[in-house]
Amino acid sequence: MKANVGGVDRVLRIVVGVALLVATGTGMIGPWGWIGIVPLATGLLNFCPLYILLGVNTCTVKK
Repeated sequence: MKANVGGVDRVLRIVVGVALLVATGTGMIGPWGWIGIVPLATGLLNFCPLYILLGVNTCTVKK
């Protein structure tokens, strides 16, 4: 798996994922909030399979 998620994209994914999971855990939103696992995992792993299909890469290239 080559990293394709970087910088601001990674931070936003982690924040949104944690927020959805916390909101679900506290009962603020329904069980659909467990979808927060997806952005959290992709943010922590720096890899998004959907980005490969779309040809997107937000990770900076190191020279």
